[in-house]
Amino acid sequence: MGRGWKVTGFLILILRRHSLKNNINSSISVILVIACSTLFSCAAIQSTQLKSRNAGEFNNRGFAHCQEGQYDQAISDFSKAIKANPRLAPAYNNRGAAYLYKAQYDQAISDLNKAIEIDPRLAQAYNNRGWAYIKKWQYGRALSDFNKSTEIDPGFVEAYYHRAIVYFHLEEYDKSLSDVIKAQQLGYQIPVEFLDDLRKATGGVTV
Repeated sequence: MGRGWKVTGFLILILRRHSLKNNINSSISVILVIACSTLFSCAAIQSTQLKSRNAGEFNNRGFAHCQEGQYDQAISDFSKAIKANPRLAPAYNNRGAAYLYKAQYDQAISDLNKAIEIDPRLAQAYNNRGWAYIKKWQYGRALSDFNKSTEIDPGFVEAYYHRAIVYFHLEEYDKSLSDVIKAQQLGYQIPVEFLDDLRKATGGVTV
């Protein structure tokens, strides 16, 4: 279902689904962050440590619900994680992602705003918020967020593909093509439907 790697005490997982599509039928990747329970300190548990552990467990269980498409249950668990640790930026990111899957874009943006407020270097939150802005036809804001994602993490392949979608909507096909090529160079498999649409828009250029 996903791909992951460890980053500063968290495991970043890419959850790809085809339930969210734009009007050119392109799938997206929503980014969730799962706390690695094995990375918690093994020292004597104090109240703050216990709260952090509980927050991580709720966050992880919420992610599991997302994998099963159980978004209401996921939102419930992410909310419990936030209650246990109101400064857990990944939990806000993840709840925002769950709202994205439910097409509740304003709620998603609110949570993603909070994630970014807490951790301005959380590239995944910018990516997810950028997708929410795409769904609200706010392409300028979406472009800004995907730019920020790639600025924070130049290897964030999903952000290049999502930015290519924005450029496509803005009819800036050369820039869209450039981001597609960059994403492919980083190993991302671009959906065939999007490549077909881009090829038609650029007069037959293939990638």
